[in-house]
Amino acid sequence: MKISLVLIVGFLFLGALRSTPQTRTVKDRTLTSNQLPAVQLEFSKPFKYVGGHSFILYEVANAEQHFFVDADKDGRIKRMYWVQFEGYLPSNTHVYDYEPTKVVNIGGLAFIADAYARNIKANPGRPDSDSSRARAFLASKGYRLASDEVMSQRLVHLVDEAKRNELMIIYLEDLSPTKLTAADVAKGGKAASQWPEISKGLLERATRNMKLSR
Repeated sequence: MKISLVLIVGFLFLGALRSTPQTRTVKDRTLTSNQLPAVQLEFSKPFKYVGGHSFILYEVANAEQHFFVDADKDGRIKRMYWVQFEGYLPSNTHVYDYEPTKVVNIGGLAFIADAYARNIKANPGRPDSDSSRARAFLASKGYRLASDEVMSQRLVHLVDEAKRNELMIIYLEDLSPTKLTAADVAKGGKAASQWPEISKGLLERATRNMKLSR
């Protein structure tokens, strides 16, 4: 996926204006958070830490993103972990409202789990969304997704009873090696019946290549 230089510069300028301090640290492939929640996340080889940033999301929440990627020598990302710590600002009363259709336990914490396939070019999302900011940040570091066809496993842990803070981990893979598209595995697609098995494997790989400890 190509992102224009103008778009990248625009995002970096916006980030400079609305950036917030990063409070988590990373050493090698281990990310340490001392609050909301206090955890350590360790990622397996060959995932490489390529940086993180923080910003105000949609003018309502603090967001801090960190990225661990498995990419080729040209910066094409085959798979990656995107870790996001997010919490609503004191100026509002919003809460996170997920329908927990599936819950998994990772390191003693409960995560709401859902998976989806997507064509990034066809569905890029809002320019100021966390996903658009993630892609722009990665592009600024010389990385891009290997193709527009991706599949993602989202894992969300609600940190507090008030449901105003969350830890979100997204594990993303290039879908193109399967010879399928997001449209193929969507409801009504030619390979829709394969999605339960595909997504099951995706969740297994997402949890296998990371370790959460407290």
